[in-house]
Amino acid sequence: MFRWFFLISLLAGSAIHAEPLNFDRALDIAVRAAPDAVVEQANIDAAQAAARAAGRLPDPKLAVGIENLPVTGEDQWSLTRDFMTMRKIGVLQDVPNRSKRRAEIDIAAAAIAKSEAQRRVRLLAIRRDAAVAWLNRYYLERRASLFDELDRENRLFAAAVQAQIAGGRGMTGDVIGPQQEAAEIADRRDELAGQIVKSKAMLERWVGAAVEEPLAGDPPAFTIDAEHLRAHVHEHPELAVFVPMTEMAQAEVHQAEAAKRPDWGVEFMYGRRGAAFSDMVSLQFTVGLPIFAGTRQNPQIEAKRQELTRVYAERDAMLRDHTQELESTLAEYDTLTRQLERMRTKRIPLAREKVDYALAGYRGGKGELTDVLTARSQLIDERLKAIELEAQRATTAAKIYFIYGEGAR
Repeated sequence: MFRWFFLISLLAGSAIHAEPLNFDRALDIAVRAAPDAVVEQANIDAAQAAARAAGRLPDPKLAVGIENLPVTGEDQWSLTRDFMTMRKIGVLQDVPNRSKRRAEIDIAAAAIAKSEAQRRVRLLAIRRDAAVAWLNRYYLERRASLFDELDRENRLFAAAVQAQIAGGRGMTGDVIGPQQEAAEIADRRDELAGQIVKSKAMLERWVGAAVEEPLAGDPPAFTIDAEHLRAHVHEHPELAVFVPMTEMAQAEVHQAEAAKRPDWGVEFMYGRRGAAFSDMVSLQFTVGLPIFAGTRQNPQIEAKRQELTRVYAERDAMLRDHTQELESTLAEYDTLTRQLERMRTKRIPLAREKVDYALAGYRGGKGELTDVLTARSQLIDERLKAIELEAQRATTAAKIYFIYGEGAR
């Protein structure tokens, strides 16, 4: 009974482990497993924890001491004989002005928003990189499956050459041609196998052990709306980080300006005297005097204003960079789209037609086998190039979507 249970458990575990790795699952694993996401979440948690202390009053201070202790005369060092001597204990509380505390709260809130925006940028980058790694492996395996088809075609080609020789319409040396083509296909397959190993290593960075699972499904068809992207380039996730950065810089300006307003404090003391005298209490208030603003507060205010100017300028520079990058990427995508369409509708059909003409001429005794081999080699190159163009186009679309498309919604 135990043996059957163990076998069923083993099969069930194997079935779970062998779950195919489709595109969406790869991205989900990448987001859940990436250390980068953990780092960004820790930054958010830290900012939220720090925000709970923002705007609070500073800790009170405990004061303990002796006041008016005689150091000469007959009452020297006595704590009880002189009526002015007191052992004091008290509490002091500093109270920063309201504007300063409000600015501290605003800075903390902006820090949380900045951490959240940075996490969003990082998650989009993780999804983009995982998507590119998955697509790279997918299209390399597509090319590998094409080589399987080329092997079958090569065997049919070899059989046709043998039939031609058997019918007395070819030369005996023609049998070498298909063998040379088979060797060339084998060399290119080996080269591709090495590229697939590298692509799996790249994908493993994002999905871990799931990289050993077979890929499943087709890549998504990304919708690239160029006009929408251009109209929303200012919503790029990296630019969105500048919103809380600007709010933080503005709050720091307000905090520096608030330093020109006086803070205050309160102190309550209890004084214990000798048994022959009454105990005493005292209450006093303190007020800050920011009377040297020209050399203290004003320079700090100017520094914070310059920091705000720097944030504005960096945001404008990044907007220009992303606008230029978007236009370049869209141009690349359009070029790849046109090339792929031309490959599918013209170049591959023409290459097939050339093979058919060369093969027909060879069978009719009017052409050379080298013409057939050359035409077949060109067709193989065109078919492989088509998959490469498709991979480049899909990768470019994924980069646009995950940084400009999905990020702009």
